[in-house]
Amino acid sequence: MIYRSKAPLRIGLAGGGTDVSPYCDLYGGTVLNATISLYAYASIEPLDEPTIIIEAIDRNEKVSYPKTDALPIDGQLDLASGVYNRIVREYGNVPSGFKITTYVDAPAGSGLGTSSTLTVAILGAFAEWLKLPLGEYDIAHMAYQVERIELAMAGGKQDQYAATFGGVNLMEFYGNDTVIVNPLRIKDRYMYELGNNLLLYFTATSRLSSTIIEAQSKNVTDKNQNSIEAMHQLKEQARMMKEALLKGKIHDIGAILDYGFRYKKQMAQGISNPLMDEIYETALKAGATGGKITGAGGGGFMMFYCPANTNYSVKQALSRFGGDFRNYQFTEGGLSTWSI
Repeated sequence: MIYRSKAPLRIGLAGGGTDVSPYCDLYGGTVLNATISLYAYASIEPLDEPTIIIEAIDRNEKVSYPKTDALPIDGQLDLASGVYNRIVREYGNVPSGFKITTYVDAPAGSGLGTSSTLTVAILGAFAEWLKLPLGEYDIAHMAYQVERIELAMAGGKQDQYAATFGGVNLMEFYGNDTVIVNPLRIKDRYMYELGNNLLLYFTATSRLSSTIIEAQSKNVTDKNQNSIEAMHQLKEQARMMKEALLKGKIHDIGAILDYGFRYKKQMAQGISNPLMDEIYETALKAGATGGKITGAGGGGFMMFYCPANTNYSVKQALSRFGGDFRNYQFTEGGLSTWSI
């Protein structure tokens, strides 16, 4: 048997960064995101020998270990090792050696939540193999704990929940790891229009999000009022985005994205850079009414809202920067698992 899973990547539409501690613990965070048709995949194949093989075929990386209760965390495919270690601690030894194979439809550091989504997919594959009694909140919370606490990878809390639940969600984050996922029932025609007008652009760069996130967290700890006020405004942006989507005020979305872009850059140094600012301003001059940097910032993907059939002119204007546009659709489903 082979046990498989896939989980969707996400684009953050509003409120990104307010899901990062300590801000969300002190003030409460609010994020609005939507999953898209780019995925992280994991497959587990039990082996007849006492060996554990981990292979990330998209990164051309492969490691092998004797079957043991705890795999080393040594910088080599640590997400899979971290999930395995947590599973063994919580549920006991797995029944045999195995090979786990993973790949993701977007590069690491792209701002679409790749590492967290991959963690969810790996957990899903183990849950399918071992028939673990885990609900959506359980998987998302466990993925968060593995990545953020046990592996000490800096980041927020939204990605694990987006990958697990799927769809368009308004998420609220509070102290004591309290998370509330509010699915939004948005009319199909509004989502079709959003998808038609919202371009997803890969800048052909990646970044180490942990550096930016650590600076953002430090600004809160140090009571940097400019940074904290920017995060307050991003929470307000999430409320504005929710209202626009539910009421069908789709052409307000460009301005709402632009509102968030201006404040997000005030959260921490490095969120934007001269190249990304130039790309953004070029898109606006070509007809976009707003946009944002996905994820923590510093590189990866950007999004632009292009109403009234301006998406072609925006694509033409950005062609000189060497990036590329990615086709996608919004998805309703989250983590899926199956065996064959």
